[in-house]
Amino acid sequence: MVEKIRVGVLISGRGSNMIALEEYKRREDRAYEIALVASNNPEARGLMAAKIFGLPIWAQSHKGMERTEFDGLLDAKLTEQGVDVIALAGYMRLLSPEFIRIWEGRILNVHPSLLPAHKGLDTHARALAAGDQYAGCSVHLVTEDLDDGLVLAHAKVRIREDDTAETLAARVLKEEHRLYPDALDTYCRTLREKTRKADGSDQAPG
Repeated sequence: MVEKIRVGVLISGRGSNMIALEEYKRREDRAYEIALVASNNPEARGLMAAKIFGLPIWAQSHKGMERTEFDGLLDAKLTEQGVDVIALAGYMRLLSPEFIRIWEGRILNVHPSLLPAHKGLDTHARALAAGDQYAGCSVHLVTEDLDDGLVLAHAKVRIREDDTAETLAARVLKEEHRLYPDALDTYCRTLREKTRKADGSDQAPG
């Protein structure tokens, strides 16, 4: 069996994108496996879904802690679980620069806009206010600059005349659930191939 890339999924709420990642391709056909679901909110609804899936979970409130202190605990847990890649899935807390540097090039996020447009929050309301024809979502690598990393994949959603921020958000979320697992799988397949070439495991024996 081909070894899978071990992914740590970070959530803060209902975890709908985490569920989409776990349900993608019925597990055996994909290039990744979820090694840990971690949250800064012990009450996050998505943790229950992770338990039902039988996934390892870790939950710790960040309240009263410095960002670097909390991220140090998170890094230790991810490392303990042998995580190779991090997927942010509704993780509503900025990561510290130190954490991002440790995991540079190995953190993915799904953002509800067509980056580089509408970085940050309130993306749907801002797309409507700007008179955009399309909204959508983007999967990108995380850097120290907010929503500024390399975009790996886009999905467009046409904006309707009667759209509100809420109706638009609902349609974009459906696209997130489709786009994110596929983009993560593609990224992990590429990473696995690079690893094979780097360690010479793709070479025929002597």
